[in-house]
Amino acid sequence: VIDFEVSTSSVQKGETLYDTCKTLEMIGIDMLVIRHSENEYYKQLENLKIPVINGGDGSGEHPSQCLLDIMTIYENYGKFEGLDIIIAGDIKNSRVARSNKKALTRLGAKVSFVAPEIWKDETLGEFVNFDDVIDKVDICMLLRVQHERHTDNKEKSEFSKENYHKNYGLTEERYKKLKEGAIIMHPAPVNRDVEIADSLVESEKSRIFEQMKNGMFMRQAILEYIIEKNNL
Repeated sequence: VIDFEVSTSSVQKGETLYDTCKTLEMIGIDMLVIRHSENEYYKQLENLKIPVINGGDGSGEHPSQCLLDIMTIYENYGKFEGLDIIIAGDIKNSRVARSNKKALTRLGAKVSFVAPEIWKDETLGEFVNFDDVIDKVDICMLLRVQHERHTDNKEKSEFSKENYHKNYGLTEERYKKLKEGAIIMHPAPVNRDVEIADSLVESEKSRIFEQMKNGMFMRQAILEYIIEKNNL
């Protein structure tokens, strides 16, 4: 594994993403795992002769997180058809929300969203009131508040940890209303007492750390699949 540090690379001299990746290909790198702030950055890399694994693109997609979430759900339910899933949080800036919405809907689950007005993206699907659905969902998936993406002064000024937790977080009161077989998920890192009450992170219904473990297995599987497919 070769770690690539943007801060000490030729990117600082104006080198394009394609030229950086092509250089790595020429010196013998077998595959690239790229996490980038630009949406669909991979489209400019189509001429590479080595595989590219998308580790997250801007506010676009997060395929490996989606796959480990699917793995976790399947381990708990053994199916996707008919599951009622709510994704709550910073939807507008979330790669996870987009990937999971696409995949889980195709697998037969119903996916809806909860978010403050300022973080909604109506193109993704239905937005609902948290308290109207909390007792009906099979999976309550919480998302991190991504402060690093909030460049709008209105977003910054209107945000309050306490108000967010009360209105859009999984409080202890909401937890008590969950169905007996429901599970809680979060891609992590977790802002405790913001997206989820501190006392619930390792609660009986929580699968947050299980997701982390599954992430290791799923990403290993992705690498092994690509290695075998490309005879590396």
